[in-house]
Amino acid sequence: QQQLVESGGGLVQAGGSLRLSCAASIRTSSSYFMGWFRQAPGKEREFVAAISRDGGTIIYADSVKGRFTISRDNAMNTVYLQMNSLLPEDTAVYYCAAKPFFGSIGTSSAYPYWGQGTQVTVSA
Repeated sequence: QQQLVESGGGLVQAGGSLRLSCAASIRTSSSYFMGWFRQAPGKEREFVAAISRDGGTIIYADSVKGRFTISRDNAMNTVYLQMNSLLPEDTAVYYCAAKPFFGSIGTSSAYPYWGQGTQVTVSA
């Protein structure tokens, strides 16, 4: 069974840090790109960051550039999202996703595989 399992969410004060992890049980061809999306209450799911299998392509949403870092360990089949200088507006459920090579990197509909999500809450 192909699945993604996130961990590492929680409650943190503004300015703090969290590291999200996503353990993947996905065949290689389906996880060329691994990404993170987030969804705040009452808002649409939005792209946060994505990374290619070889790490040669890394893309961030403008709202997180310079604060968040995405990385992956292919040997461990795990992708990470290091979040620093967190802001209250970063509060959301964060989802890990996987997609093959083709398709838009920043579009949620291009990702066929999703985790269950992990809550990140940043207090002011």
